[in-house]
Amino acid sequence: MSRTQNALNWMVWMANDPSHGYDQVYRWGERGDYDCSSAVISAWEQAGVPVKSNGATYTGNMENIFKACGFRNVVNEVNLSNGAGLQPGDVCLNRIHHVAMALANGQLVHASINERGRATGGQPGDQTGREFCVRSYYNYPWDVVLRYEGDQSDVSPAPVVVVEPERIDWHAENVKRGQRESIEFTGVNIDVDGKYGPETKRNKIRVLQVALNRDYCGPNAYVKRCYDIPLVIDGEWGPKTEAALAWHYICRGETQFMVTAMEICAYMGGNDPRGVEYPGTYGPGLAAVMNGDFCSSDVFRFCFAVV
Repeated sequence: MSRTQNALNWMVWMANDPSHGYDQVYRWGERGDYDCSSAVISAWEQAGVPVKSNGATYTGNMENIFKACGFRNVVNEVNLSNGAGLQPGDVCLNRIHHVAMALANGQLVHASINERGRATGGQPGDQTGREFCVRSYYNYPWDVVLRYEGDQSDVSPAPVVVVEPERIDWHAENVKRGQRESIEFTGVNIDVDGKYGPETKRNKIRVLQVALNRDYCGPNAYVKRCYDIPLVIDGEWGPKTEAALAWHYICRGETQFMVTAMEICAYMGGNDPRGVEYPGTYGPGLAAVMNGDFCSSDVFRFCFAVV
């Protein structure tokens, strides 16, 4: 199998697997996602063309590095308006904004945009079927078209085996992250198994209880209000815990341990708020999980709705 065919197989395989979507933060497959350039770079790298090893990282440096690795600019041989003259494997590059790979029959394969119409802040995996996909040809417009010519110069190239990418259950991985964070935050050990069972739910309540005590009691409290007695960290949803939380709200930009608790709750529910801070600041990562809410006056609803 040629390196070109290997790279194409990898791109199409990824596009057909819904666990791979679009993201410009986790763009090298850390959570299964890629952006336009990291996808094309990874396809050729795993096919045996060392573009990434030689420094290709984004659209702005791809042209020169790809040329140094055996590609030639054939843009003058292609009708960019309709794609006539493209060959499977050709890399269609806009130096500033975008890149895609040509397939046969007037199609391209590319990583495009997430389910929120943005470059960041989406959930792992392809939520729309269009984040990493095969589609009809379009002219972005392309500045160059890079064609790999190394296959022609290889007299007897070493065989390259396409290995199916490992499928990762990101929901379970996020739950595990939440379980580990809850242990760190509460000091209470539970199984880290990626399953939302009774003990995980109890630790979620403990997380909220610890946050309430840290925010409202003691010399370093973020809000100078304390209950008659600090809450007992028992993982039970009783009247004192409910009363303490009932009036509470957080808004974008605020820093509290309750934000920490909500970040942990998000992970325990299988979502990704982009990290946990001690104490936490309500920023874009948590806001994305909360569907962009500027303020939340129902912490209980959020923490138990994300399950």
